[in-house]
Amino acid sequence: MDERRWTKYERRAMQFEFATATRIIFGPGTAGQLPVLAAQMGRRAFILTGSDPARLSPVIEAVYAQGLECQTHPITGEPDVETISRAVAKARAMNCDVVVGVGGGSVLDAAKAVAAMLANPGEILDYLEVVGAGRPITEAPIPCIAVPTTAGTGAEVTRNAVIAVPDSKVKVSMRSPLMLPRLALVDPLLTVSMPAAVTASTGLDALTQLIEAYTSKKANPLTDGICTEGIRRAARSLALAYKRPDDLAAREDMALASLFGGLALANAALGAVHGFAGPLGGMIGAPHGVICGRLLPYVMAANVQTLQTSYADCDALARYDNLAAMLTGDYSATADDAVRWTQDLCGRLAVPSLTEFGLTTDLIPQAVSHARKASSMKGNPVALSERQLTQILQESM
Repeated sequence: MDERRWTKYERRAMQFEFATATRIIFGPGTAGQLPVLAAQMGRRAFILTGSDPARLSPVIEAVYAQGLECQTHPITGEPDVETISRAVAKARAMNCDVVVGVGGGSVLDAAKAVAAMLANPGEILDYLEVVGAGRPITEAPIPCIAVPTTAGTGAEVTRNAVIAVPDSKVKVSMRSPLMLPRLALVDPLLTVSMPAAVTASTGLDALTQLIEAYTSKKANPLTDGICTEGIRRAARSLALAYKRPDDLAAREDMALASLFGGLALANAALGAVHGFAGPLGGMIGAPHGVICGRLLPYVMAANVQTLQTSYADCDALARYDNLAAMLTGDYSATADDAVRWTQDLCGRLAVPSLTEFGLTTDLIPQAVSHARKASSMKGNPVALSERQLTQILQESM
């Protein structure tokens, strides 16, 4: 990397903190450790899975064989307030003392929320941002083990759970440092069975989180290193995992990229893509990764254009030049090359238009209004105008 590109970052004075799951275990086959590790944390396990628990039957049967009392509960889509309330009631009825989430980001978010609600009084809405009371989590959640089966959200190492509120047509977070899982068990072998479309959407979510955290106003030297490594791995392996699902090296790269994206977003900030993702997810029901993949090139283009026009000599534009080198492998690449590379990748991964999920022109003003208030928008490297945000959504259609 051209050392001149890094000079400004090295001269910045800053303060930051870093928090993550108490323990992270990574590697092919590590899911086999789940039974013994769960038994060290409790005797009555409430196991949240995706919509097809049979897919994970070997893992679940091994937990049973360890002598734990177990009950499984499927999460059939992105969790909403009713989903969490039902799961909490079921877990409370069995007097569970450890929650295990084995699945994608929705399952892991549900597991973190259930673990928190089992230890804190009241209802889920009491703790939700924006549409709820936003009460703080004061009691440590019961032990939570997160075992991802997709490579996208990095939810196994984040301190929030995204919950849909259908009555308000939004997705908001339940958030607390106490919600970090006790154990993150990341086994790339569990991601091999992902369909191509899920590989694409979750992988683009991971890449978006890494890019937004790296270019965020709240980036710090520790998250920079994590993002740099994650971006390089995703750049070389996302398209490969999409084309060749059994390529374990590519799956391992993407599992690491997802983990690193979660570590970064939990300790830096994100940007305009995620500023849009919450409101749009609640309004049109599109999968989070699809929204991220569809918007990423257009948000990057708007950010780069604004930086080139008004802030040509700032750190943020230099970061996009660095990003271009990571994505393309060409150290002379510039911010414009980063945008083009991302556009090409999303084309190769066949990311669907948001129109297919019901985004129409008459919904754009509402989406823009909500996005401008989103916490993630505060991390965007530049302030984007209402006109720019509107144009981004128009282009995504």
